[in-house]
Amino acid sequence: MGNFRPAYALLDLIYGFSGRESGVTVDGLYYSTPVILGAGFDYNARLINVLPALSFGGVEVGSVTASPCQGNPKPRLMRLPKSQSILVNKGLRNDGVDVIIKRLQNKKQRKDFVVGVSIARSNVEQTASVEEGVSDYLESFKKLNQANVGDYFTLNISCPNAFGGETFAEPISLEKLLEAISDVPFDKPIYIKMPINLDWPSFDKLLQVIEKFKVSGVIIGNLNKDYSSLAVRAEAPEKYQGGLSGRPCFKLSNDLIRMTREKYGRRFTIIGSGGVFSPQDALEKLALGADLVQIVTGMIYEGPGLMKKIAKEYAKS
Repeated sequence: MGNFRPAYALLDLIYGFSGRESGVTVDGLYYSTPVILGAGFDYNARLINVLPALSFGGVEVGSVTASPCQGNPKPRLMRLPKSQSILVNKGLRNDGVDVIIKRLQNKKQRKDFVVGVSIARSNVEQTASVEEGVSDYLESFKKLNQANVGDYFTLNISCPNAFGGETFAEPISLEKLLEAISDVPFDKPIYIKMPINLDWPSFDKLLQVIEKFKVSGVIIGNLNKDYSSLAVRAEAPEKYQGGLSGRPCFKLSNDLIRMTREKYGRRFTIIGSGGVFSPQDALEKLALGADLVQIVTGMIYEGPGLMKKIAKEYAKS
């Protein structure tokens, strides 16, 4: 529909928000609304052309990996409607950085629509060590920079569904990764996708590492790995692996957004992610210190009109 002008115009008429009072500039990038489609939905960069018609100000494609990843065995996704959540076990399914770079180069991007690229470690046994993991991140990062695609980059250090787990959600290994990234010339904002199941002291240790490098901000945060946070625990099968999206992430995300802003002031741009199902949810994240919000699960449950509702309320605030 994004490639067919009449279809795009119809979507834009119904779901698009046209008022410039919803626009916001963050780290030199202009977003027509403060709502981004979070990573994991458009993981192969196929939806960019249609998303502005749905009142998105940007999209984060990926996560992209150096090698193509088929993902974990099915089922990879399961709706948990009573808990307003989705159980996610995708395993970084994507076509690989080389294919996605070509796809991005072929997109006609609007000036008021931001395209970020989330980078993760390939979901294979060979990249499970810190050294090989760093090399894998670097390969993608270098290629994306050389091709000059994407307006910003995110280092996804907190994917719970990859081989070897969250290796880089540890201060020592994260520092090694950021040291290597810092040796690559780049001039675009970089964000870190943060875990949300850490207590504040452990979370803050990661922020203390990030603060030392040329990193613009953090995305707070990734999936919730604590199944006890479900409203109805029986919705999730005992043997199913994966993290929880949506409502189980809302309070954890908000608390970490608030504490990060309180301690670090404006040092970090904060992108709030997790549990946004209404304009009020989005405004709460922004009031606590987020500069932008990301949505995936809320859109799936509430439908394509949610982003326009958020943009309208944001314009009034």
